[in-house]
Amino acid sequence: MAADGSERHTAQVVGADGEMDGPALERFAAAAGLVQRGLSYAVVSIFGPQGSGKSTLLNHLFGTSFTEMDALKGRNQTTKGIWVAEAVGIEPFTLVMDLEGTDGRERGEDDTAFEKQSALFALAVSDIVMINLWCHDIGREQAANRPLLKTIFEVLMRLFSPRKTMLLLVIRDKTKTPVEYLAQALKEDIHKIWDSVPKPEVFKKAALSEFFNVEVTALPSYEENEELFKEQVGKLRHKFIHSIDPGGLAADRRGVIPASGFCISAMHIWKVIRENKDLNLPAHKIMVATVRCEEIADEKLRCFMLDEGWLELEAAVTSGPVRSFGMKLSDIIDFYLLDYDMETMYFDEGVRTVKRQQLQSEIVNHTHPAFETVIEHLHCTVLSKFKNDLEQLLRSGERFAASARHCAQSSSVEFEAGWRDAVVKHADWDGTNSRNKLQQSMEVHTACLRIAKLDELKATYKKKLLDALSGPVQSILETGERDSWASIRRLYRRETEHIILTFSDSLSEYELDQTTSVEMVLELREHARCTVVKKAREEAGNILIRMKGRFSTVLSHDKDLMPRTWIANEDIHAITREARLAALRLMSVMAAVRLDDKPDKIDRALMVSLLDGGPLCWKRSIEFTSDPLASTTWQEVSPQDTLITPVQCKSIWRQFKAETEYPVAQAILMQEAHRRSNNSLPPAWTILVLAILGFNESMFLLRNPVYILGLFLAFVLSYAVWLQYDIWAYFRHGTVSGLITISSSLLPTIMDIVTAIINMSHRKKHSLHRSRRALPYHAQSLSNQSHQHAEVHYHASPDTPSSVDSSSGSDS
Repeated sequence: MAADGSERHTAQVVGADGEMDGPALERFAAAAGLVQRGLSYAVVSIFGPQGSGKSTLLNHLFGTSFTEMDALKGRNQTTKGIWVAEAVGIEPFTLVMDLEGTDGRERGEDDTAFEKQSALFALAVSDIVMINLWCHDIGREQAANRPLLKTIFEVLMRLFSPRKTMLLLVIRDKTKTPVEYLAQALKEDIHKIWDSVPKPEVFKKAALSEFFNVEVTALPSYEENEELFKEQVGKLRHKFIHSIDPGGLAADRRGVIPASGFCISAMHIWKVIRENKDLNLPAHKIMVATVRCEEIADEKLRCFMLDEGWLELEAAVTSGPVRSFGMKLSDIIDFYLLDYDMETMYFDEGVRTVKRQQLQSEIVNHTHPAFETVIEHLHCTVLSKFKNDLEQLLRSGERFAASARHCAQSSSVEFEAGWRDAVVKHADWDGTNSRNKLQQSMEVHTACLRIAKLDELKATYKKKLLDALSGPVQSILETGERDSWASIRRLYRRETEHIILTFSDSLSEYELDQTTSVEMVLELREHARCTVVKKAREEAGNILIRMKGRFSTVLSHDKDLMPRTWIANEDIHAITREARLAALRLMSVMAAVRLDDKPDKIDRALMVSLLDGGPLCWKRSIEFTSDPLASTTWQEVSPQDTLITPVQCKSIWRQFKAETEYPVAQAILMQEAHRRSNNSLPPAWTILVLAILGFNESMFLLRNPVYILGLFLAFVLSYAVWLQYDIWAYFRHGTVSGLITISSSLLPTIMDIVTAIINMSHRKKHSLHRSRRALPYHAQSLSNQSHQHAEVHYHASPDTPSSVDSSSGSDS
């Protein structure tokens, strides 16, 4: 209870007869000091059912002294009219209004005008409106003040400019139900009421949050647990301190009247409310029927949710497909609807029917997730069967499009049968989306499978094109003939047309549209062209190696592909020119892709610009006004068909010439060496001069046979060394190299020959000794010794049999 000082600040401003006491309100405002508060004040009001403890709550919450009901004297009306008081110990100044309770028996069933007026007045002047609700009344139409709130919203929108009001829903005698659930239900009711009320055009699309903030709190029973009640009220009191500050309960209020004009504003508002005759609520009978039918419907819904048959059916659905789902669920729903009809048969038929439809709708909505699960199982089963059937038909060799249509039709029939088995007769569920989903899934699978099959088909035919073109194109390009590209074009067209014809026949089973078929054929044709171009680019990348190989072949082999012997009559210059011309033609073939059968001047440009000498050089000034290779593109050849640019050709030719000079030089040296070997004897006049000038020396040798024998042995030794080591071959690579090689091998050879001669001398002496005793065997012994001498001297060179024969002849 409030202290004595606060009791003088309590006043009745509206009497039980509905008349406002303006002077009393003014006296209260003056005594409480409201007039000097400016905008720093807040108004809090409370309304709710009679005997719900409104005054008790206000007294404990704000320290006021409103008259409380004495439960020992019966549940009679305590607060009559509207009372106001000042909250004690709360800043800013807070004016508290205690309204007469609703549903009071003193005013009767049909006299509810004052209830409407007082509630509307509280909403109009208050920043915070507390609505006292019994916890067990939540969900009831009348007890929860839903019709009253709806009427208040409509009148408030029509009568007053909008202001932001806090609706604080206070749940009394809280049960075990969590506050979150109760708060959610109450807020949903408030929003539904707001959405259903008609609004002026200017507020047609206005949301509830533009006019009201809604909060919910719950308090325990005051009579059963007074200490806990006071503790919870103490916590709630803190919310009203600085309520108009940012973040407070009334922080969003709008249209606040200055404190000096509050009394005039309140009296004017009450006058407007009293003169309004259109405020009314549904008849008590309809309200009772509404509340009771809702209670029965809620009870049946709860019983259905806890029904064992339904719970078993719901659990079975989560684990897999359930046969006869629709029939089983329909039987359970029929049982509870029939029970509802039996209990509500004496209430108003209109209300009863509406609530029955709501009950049926709520049950159907509750079971819809289980039905969707059944349909999802059905969808997966049918789709899996569709995939398996289609795969089996394709494996058996059936055509793709026909197989897909057949499987889709059979799957649709199976799905329709499953749908009829699962549907509930009470529900008007549309199966269009489910059918479309299945159809879409089958189409997606068919499309994916078609793409995969077509990819396999394209890969197969691309492989065939690769095998048919790659090797032959490489072989043709390696020849480097003038008609190489003509041969490649014939090969390309023949193989491509043949494979594309077969590919088109294979595409027919997929029943593709004309555009897609043409695109795929063009793609395959482009692949054939890319295969040729790729192979040509690979060969063009090795052009220098190919050119050197071609040059070497032509230079070192004759027309019969026999190795050349560089004799004196070979025209090395002409052969070199022929070899370079062959290499240049090979580069001409590799310079560009010529699949379009268009003429070009690449061959002529290369011949005129790169081939030195010959009859072509003088044509440069006639056919080309400038250097045709001083460019990065060929005339009449597109850049994408260019394999080797003119500038690259010139660079490659310079490198080619530099790397092929050595074979030509070697050929010239070999020819000179051959020429010198054929001209080893001096001229006849030289021999005659030598004979005349050397006459005395010759006579000296004839008179001294020992010198002749020494010269003979020196000749034999030199000739043997010459033949055995092929001395001429050493000098082919240069004089210095030949001398070094000979010196490293000559000494061991000389030692071997000297040793053989010494041995031969020993054998000769031994033979002379034996000849004295056996003269007849002299000739045979001499012959054997000569033969052994030849073997010792010449068998060391098995690779030169001709030398052995020659020496044997000389000895003989």
